[in-house]
Amino acid sequence: MQTEKWDILNGKGENTGRTAVRGNYLFKKGEYHLVVHIWIISPAGDVLIQRRSEDKKLMPGEWAATGGAATAGEDSFSAASRELFEELGIKSDRQTLRFIARIKRRNSFLDIWTITADTPVSGLKLQKSEVSEAKWVDAKTLRRMIDEKTYHNYGDEYFSLVFDEIEKNRG
Repeated sequence: MQTEKWDILNGKGENTGRTAVRGNYLFKKGEYHLVVHIWIISPAGDVLIQRRSEDKKLMPGEWAATGGAATAGEDSFSAASRELFEELGIKSDRQTLRFIARIKRRNSFLDIWTITADTPVSGLKLQKSEVSEAKWVDAKTLRRMIDEKTYHNYGDEYFSLVFDEIEKNRG
């Protein structure tokens, strides 16, 4: 298995020129790495959600956002486009993938992206090492899943941004 390296960013999200090996580095205060999430929203305002593989170290079997960490040298768009294609087989480009917001977390900057698509689940190519299942749900179902803790809760600020985007897409 290939070693995954991440760029170490400063508190402003700027590359420090140093890298960290995934799982082998403890981020110090003021050090961050880049994580991307991609929300697939249909023209009707439904969202494509995915369940993480049971083999994942972090959040195994949880319904969670599509995405992951940017690798060393990768910008936010490239990471989002790669993760979307790797995990679900959905292709994107600079016209279809839209940046929404950046949230500063404990040891990461989390960039949120959206894409409008309505690919049927049967047309997806799930990366089995990452994704065990995918399904389309409406916003009401997603809210219920978050409340019931069957979908990973990324926090109020995060979901405020996501649900605003779902509403805009339906508009």
